[in-house]
Amino acid sequence: MTERQIRLFGDPVLRSVSDPVRPGDPGLSELVDDLLDTVKVPGRAGVAAAQIGVGLRAFSYNVDGEVGYLLNPELVEVTGVPEHVEEGCLSVPGFYFPRLRHPFARARGVDVDGNPVEVSGTGVLAQALQHEIDHLDGKLYIEGLEPEVKREAMRQIRASSWWRV
Repeated sequence: MTERQIRLFGDPVLRSVSDPVRPGDPGLSELVDDLLDTVKVPGRAGVAAAQIGVGLRAFSYNVDGEVGYLLNPELVEVTGVPEHVEEGCLSVPGFYFPRLRHPFARARGVDVDGNPVEVSGTGVLAQALQHEIDHLDGKLYIEGLEPEVKREAMRQIRASSWWRV
């Protein structure tokens, strides 16, 4: 279908809890196609529907050549001692900050037909699953930064050319 424009930090849709989707809803297949086209841009590991202005519980991922999506995802398992990873976000372009994430994550959801889907992994995939589900809960990754890192992150973000009050 189409690559969609990414909403930036400050857009209210990014701070809103996303609504569940109903398999079979009109437009759901097109949303999934748009999410997949949008995540296939090089350098992207995941795109939540909220990031393209749609307040529905859906996201796409693109990690190590594995491209897919989940509807109504739930993070059902995270294991391992949380580690600091350099994390960025398409909605906070140009910045990476150390963020604690579990090294393994498992998420469950459904596909457009309502069939169960499970995705799990380590490394970047685990990070992406945690990050995208946070988006669907109205949270940006900077909220999970350590306080002193978050203060510096916000200072840098406010000084960026794309920041708007």
